[in-house]
Amino acid sequence: MSWSERARRELRASGESSRRRDPAARDQLTAQELQIAQLAAGGLSNRQIGQQLYVSHRTISTHLYRIFPKLGITARGELETALVTPTRMPLRDERERTMP
Repeated sequence: MSWSERARRELRASGESSRRRDPAARDQLTAQELQIAQLAAGGLSNRQIGQQLYVSHRTISTHLYRIFPKLGITARGELETALVTPTRMPLRDERERTMP
């Protein structure tokens, strides 16, 4: 049993619950939220992201506050993993190589 499943069971036993991470959760983000999430996952601070996008660092903070629940995460360090798409369509060259 995975660590996350054990944690989920413990939460459930205590009367709490947690949201399962939806692989398509990233599709729930707006274009601006996705851009901010990608920049934050890349290691930029809120201030650096704000300067790059010409908005306040507080605006970036607000966006991240809304992004985290959509992705089912609670920490900035989880952004990179949450943004990785688990199912990727193979490129045309890859399909051609695998076809008999």
